[in-house]
Amino acid sequence: MTTMTDTSVREFKMPDVGEGLTEAEILTWYVQVGDTVTDGQVVCEVETAKAAVELPIPYDGVVRELRFPAGTTVDVGTPIITVDVSGAAAADAETPAPEAVRAPVTPEAEEEKPTGRQPVLVGYGVAASSTKRRPRKGPEVVIQQPPAAVAVQTELNGHGPAPAAAPTAGQSRPLAKPPVRKLAKDLGVDLTTVIPSGPDGIITREDVHAAVAPAEAAPAVAAPVPAAPAVPAAPAASYDAVRETRVPVKGVRKATAAAMVGSAFTAPHVTEFVTVDVTRTLKLVEELKQDKDFQGLRVNPLLLIAKALLVAIKRNPDINASWDEANQEIVLKHYVNLGIAAATPRGLIVPNIKDADAKTLPQLAESLGELVSTAKEGRTSPAAMQGGTVTITNVGVFGVDTGTPILPPGESAILAVGAIKLQPWVHKGKVKPRQVTTLALSFDHRLVDGELGSKVLADVAAILEQPKKLITWA
Repeated sequence: MTTMTDTSVREFKMPDVGEGLTEAEILTWYVQVGDTVTDGQVVCEVETAKAAVELPIPYDGVVRELRFPAGTTVDVGTPIITVDVSGAAAADAETPAPEAVRAPVTPEAEEEKPTGRQPVLVGYGVAASSTKRRPRKGPEVVIQQPPAAVAVQTELNGHGPAPAAAPTAGQSRPLAKPPVRKLAKDLGVDLTTVIPSGPDGIITREDVHAAVAPAEAAPAVAAPVPAAPAVPAAPAASYDAVRETRVPVKGVRKATAAAMVGSAFTAPHVTEFVTVDVTRTLKLVEELKQDKDFQGLRVNPLLLIAKALLVAIKRNPDINASWDEANQEIVLKHYVNLGIAAATPRGLIVPNIKDADAKTLPQLAESLGELVSTAKEGRTSPAAMQGGTVTITNVGVFGVDTGTPILPPGESAILAVGAIKLQPWVHKGKVKPRQVTTLALSFDHRLVDGELGSKVLADVAAILEQPKKLITWA
């Protein structure tokens, strides 16, 4: 185990990669023990509650330890990799088996000494705390355990007895979280007899199950007994793995779920709808695709819808606000950070275009293209999802007519765009086939009353029906 009194060793801690996030899951290690790394080299990819982020290391040296395997959720501030920066024969040091990684550094270990350089990412160096491990498929990764835990495992494997862990007189109450205590009670396990393997002597669920295993294994080594009549097996308490699949709620999906619940039960939502003829808007889209100022840019109906919303906000600026519960104030925003909801493999994210109201149409097209490409690649930064003021969600790409969207936390309004379909429509006194869509605007009724919300939605619809208003109203 690395001793932190060795000044040639540096520990790289899990940084706060997204403005106050408390943990991140290690997705992939790009280096192994014994590899040489350089300052700024990406050593791993982690997933936070907001996005996947690659972490560069701020040292030159040789990797001494990988503290956690891929799949581990690690608290911000916890050391995740140790690097020998001495330049000596670190490569000759004993290398652990491929399937083993070092256990977390104990709380008694010394803190890393200052190196004189600024941290690579925001929040680097926050105090360390415990970690969590989620089940993963495939070969199991072995984590080196303290001697007491190894002794218990040896006993379970049948390779020799382990010393009993009898509680001493006056022993304090065993450390365990409420769910673990309930599990022990259900299984009839006395926690005072369980040897803890968690940080700071905390008993984990695995420790409780390990304590039950010897009792279950005892009949296997007992003297033979007469065979009893066969009894039908009791129904399995766990779910049917063939007919059900359980997906851990974590990362982006976990953060989205918490945010939506908080928003739905905090801000009083109102949703209004309007159906509009967007035939002229689609014609303008085709014309812009041929315009030299838009060559190489993403031009689609969403671009003009975004511009229409920005113009409507300019005409009705009070809708661009937020509610400050602590100070009981309405905060009017003199800028628009336009959020665009994007579906990704990791879940729904809402990155935003900073100062979208100050951009020209070609600049807005460029920003939209970059936002969509980055989201599809899973490289959206946490900073890109902070500070949104108003959002657009395009459910029409899934063939849906419309919806009642939930506000992103801290925002005043969100516009849902439905599918654009050819429908019979009264145009100039005659029924003709026209391209029609339905818009839905949800807003926070504490900030936006019915009149203001209706004006904004009506302005957006008017611009999409007569795109020349982009010039006369802008």
